[in-house]
Amino acid sequence: MTQRTDTHAPLTPAHAPGLQFQTVAELYDWVPEIGQDIVSRPRPDMHCLDFVKHLAAGGTPEESVTLMAYCLQPRHAVWWSHECLQALPDLLSDQDRAMMARIAAWVAEPDEAHRYAALDAGMEETVRSPGGWLALGTGWTGGSMSGPGLPVVQVPRYLRGRALNAGVHSALARVPQDRRRRMLDHYVGIGEVLARSG
Repeated sequence: MTQRTDTHAPLTPAHAPGLQFQTVAELYDWVPEIGQDIVSRPRPDMHCLDFVKHLAAGGTPEESVTLMAYCLQPRHAVWWSHECLQALPDLLSDQDRAMMARIAAWVAEPDEAHRYAALDAGMEETVRSPGGWLALGTGWTGGSMSGPGLPVVQVPRYLRGRALNAGVHSALARVPQDRRRRMLDHYVGIGEVLARSG
């Protein structure tokens, strides 16, 4: 019997229903702006979760969080970002908590009223907090960027991922340096669980 000598993690074999697309190529085709936010380049056939692991083990592990913000289904992505902030209770402001309540309300009932409530709250911030970025990301999950009754302005596909990424990274920046890597790994772990859930 021969022993395995490679050190690569096993490839993701199964469909992950919490992802928008299974392969990185499909994701990048759908939202090419992701290439502006992630410097590392994947193999075209890579599964999104395999690329997350590759990024987490690479020289810029923060890119694994960026990919997670883009690759999850909208509702999963919003809940993932909410849970990332929830993991930092001592580092959140009252403003963050108020935004997170709006985000949780949309996840529980993802209708237009809750989406607009989150979007309006995020837009009203004069100084963008991590929670404010997540509120914007929630508001940009679909529908129109303009208010009810106004002509529809479609949300550009990249805005949700970019806003959620900004919120999670700005929260991560509050974490002391010696705890940051462990927290980043925790964020990726939360995302992987959600990606595998329906």
